[in-house]
Amino acid sequence: MDLPASCPSSTIFLLLATSYTWFLPVTSPQRVPTDPQAAPEYAHSIRLDGDIILGGLFPVHTRGDRGTPCGELKKEKGIHRLEAMMFAIDLINKDPELLPNITLGARILDTCSRDTYALEQSLTFVQALIERDGSDVRCANGDPPIFTKPDKIVGVIGASSSSVSIMVANILRLFKIPQISYASTAPELSDNSRYDFFSRVVPPDSYQAQAMMDIVTAMEWNYVSTLASEGNYGESGVEAFIQISRETGGVCIAQSLKIPREPRPGEFDKIIKRLLETSNARAVIMFANEDDIRRVLDAAKRNNQTGHFLWVGSDSWGSKISPVIGQERVAEGAITILPKRASVDAFDRYFRSRSLSNNRRNVWFAEFWEENFNCKLGMHGRRPGILKKCTGLEKVGRDSSYEQEGKVQFVMDAVYAMAHALHRMHRELCYGYPGLCPRMANNIDGKELLGHIRAVKFNGSASTPVMFNENGDAPGRYDIFQYQITNRSAAEYRVIGSWTNKLHLKVEAMRWRTGDPSLPASVCSMPCRTGERKKVVKGAPCCWHCERCEGYYFQVSEVACEMCPYEMRPDSNRTGCVPIPIIKLEWHSPWAVFPVFISMLGIIATSFVIVTFVRYNDTPIVRASGREMSYVLLTGIFLCYAITFLMIATPDVGVCSLRRIFLGLGMCFSYAALLTKTNRIHRIFEQGKKSVTAPRFISPASQLVITFSLISVQLLGVFVWFAVDPPHIVVDYGEQRTQDPMAARGVLKCDISDLSLICSLGYSILLMVTCTVYAIKTRGVPETFNEAKPIGFTMYTTCIIWLAFIPIFFGTSQSAERMYIQTTTLTISLSLSASVSLGMLYMPKVYIILFHPEQNVPKRKRSFKAIVTAATMSGKLSQKGGDRPNGEVKTELCESMETNSE
Repeated sequence: MDLPASCPSSTIFLLLATSYTWFLPVTSPQRVPTDPQAAPEYAHSIRLDGDIILGGLFPVHTRGDRGTPCGELKKEKGIHRLEAMMFAIDLINKDPELLPNITLGARILDTCSRDTYALEQSLTFVQALIERDGSDVRCANGDPPIFTKPDKIVGVIGASSSSVSIMVANILRLFKIPQISYASTAPELSDNSRYDFFSRVVPPDSYQAQAMMDIVTAMEWNYVSTLASEGNYGESGVEAFIQISRETGGVCIAQSLKIPREPRPGEFDKIIKRLLETSNARAVIMFANEDDIRRVLDAAKRNNQTGHFLWVGSDSWGSKISPVIGQERVAEGAITILPKRASVDAFDRYFRSRSLSNNRRNVWFAEFWEENFNCKLGMHGRRPGILKKCTGLEKVGRDSSYEQEGKVQFVMDAVYAMAHALHRMHRELCYGYPGLCPRMANNIDGKELLGHIRAVKFNGSASTPVMFNENGDAPGRYDIFQYQITNRSAAEYRVIGSWTNKLHLKVEAMRWRTGDPSLPASVCSMPCRTGERKKVVKGAPCCWHCERCEGYYFQVSEVACEMCPYEMRPDSNRTGCVPIPIIKLEWHSPWAVFPVFISMLGIIATSFVIVTFVRYNDTPIVRASGREMSYVLLTGIFLCYAITFLMIATPDVGVCSLRRIFLGLGMCFSYAALLTKTNRIHRIFEQGKKSVTAPRFISPASQLVITFSLISVQLLGVFVWFAVDPPHIVVDYGEQRTQDPMAARGVLKCDISDLSLICSLGYSILLMVTCTVYAIKTRGVPETFNEAKPIGFTMYTTCIIWLAFIPIFFGTSQSAERMYIQTTTLTISLSLSASVSLGMLYMPKVYIILFHPEQNVPKRKRSFKAIVTAATMSGKLSQKGGDRPNGEVKTELCESMETNSE
């Protein structure tokens, strides 16, 4: 290849670029104009001379439209940041303690916010490390070409975007050039095996994602959507957030949406509509660049969703004004996160002093000047639509608004970190040598420099510690902001907390669009009320239906109900169990008042009959009734009435013992006496038909022996019962275990089962049935003879009473009122049985004794044969027998039996 003798520098640069395009992973190499007058050598970069040159990558321009690499100027993220690098270099060069006698220089490039373009630009940093073969290149006069020696870059500051940093890091690591980013936060860059020469002064998004998760948890949100810009920053940030949500649990992702690099028209409206498909997920976690944030907010505003979404923005939103200009209302309440930073006052003074005359080293400053002051510089200005001409006398901060960009501090910290590492390296390699010693001047080993970078620790430009871990990451320190609109309609970001491995959030400082101080909700399902368990929807662990713990179940956890122990019931809010109230039959209960009233009347009447019989013990009526048997029978009647008080009394061991003894004893006394009487009458008249001799065992003494023999069987059974099953009390929780636990009661009762009760009364009922049989057999005895007819009527009535008792008693065994019904039924049945016996057998006698004493006189005694013959004949001559005084024959018979027995 032959070149002109002059070999213009632009042509030489073209040859240089061509010589190393063999390893480029892109299809179109950087085009350099061949016209000597087209542009100076560094028209698209900034070059500062120095002993050691640092590279710089900044998004001076936005990403251009299709086919155009660069777009509009970025005043803050571009110009502020690159000026911060140059300002930091100026301070370091003036610092006699840091890198003394050594001057730092810089080569600063524009990435245009595009990773592929940034990769092309970054090739500038490795020019000095590429061996060039110029053997086949000659100038026109035959001399070999003179190559301009490129700057040797020892380290790179940048880039801003994570996608750009990843792309550039893949190249720089091949040439062992350390790189320190001031804004790239993708967790992927923490992989020391792939990005071993990459470090950063900002914490990775894994910390940021944890901080955002802590915010979501503190806000009591468990159902959120995520929104990411396509690329490493957005996608890795959301991936880290989702991974944390899976590990910690408690937060579910409703939707995870991605914003394309090149969104089509209407794309953001579709995103808003998709977010509305899960309207309960009001919180939206955003890892997006500021351009995408602005367009998302605009789409929400167009779709009338102002106030619906609860935005949680990453550090790409931070406290920037550009995403929210013109859409303050839709952004109101947004919670954003930003690495903890402070404004660098020295930089403010420096930047406000910049002008067109004193800042010629910044090749993009004229463009910034036009953009910042909305004017045009000369005929060839970059803003042809603007008529206003720039005077050059404008002043930043006076004639335009100014606020320091948020990453300025980190840019300066990155430069200082590189300087401190070089200082440590110089002290180690060139100790005592002024300036660069040969070991550093000829070649600075990138791997060795990286070791010093990872070891630095100093207070940065905002007096915050700057250090790196083994992966080159800075510690996580964030400020939490909320975008608020005050009462004066002024919108601003306010610090509401911080995160340093732990969240510190001032909830009381938060403000919401509704004015309600309570936290807004972003949940799939509202929390269940007390006493309700969560029934989780399959596949959606944060969505559930609430089911109340019914019956005797109480809430043991958020998702489970358990049954209370048998003797307990749920409390009023069903969060625990309380003992079931224990009840017994009270004296004032209507179920007790009526039986007690009947019993008291019966006891009074029985006592009156006993007193009357004792008073008139030797009168014919009393003697004819069989005095001994009458007192036994009256004792049984009295006990039948008295058992009511034992059945109602508060159960204890003593009461339960007395119940067992006297429950069947009263009936046994009564029916044993009646059975003995009816059996005696039956035997007398049966014997009278066969013989004139009296039957055996009809004397009063014999009758008592027979009666007490029958009673002893009952007592024997009771004593056996005592031995087999000693009496004790129980609380029956099943008797009144209603479906409504609040109505459940435990019944304090004696441990007497229905079977035991039947056995206790069974013997007495057997006596009653037998007595009834004899009453039927003696039904033919004339009514004027003895007590067969009254006893018969008594037994018939008693059988009816107990036949009615059985279905009532056992038919109510499942009733909630079982204790009351059964106790009342049993006591009334006993009282009615006693009343029937008392009324039919003794009240007529008492009536005669008290009101007709003339009939209570003795008759002449006759032989047994005469009495039986008279009694037999009276059946045939009933009309004649009816003319005799009432009770005459009966009295004679009884008196005759007493005489014979004597």
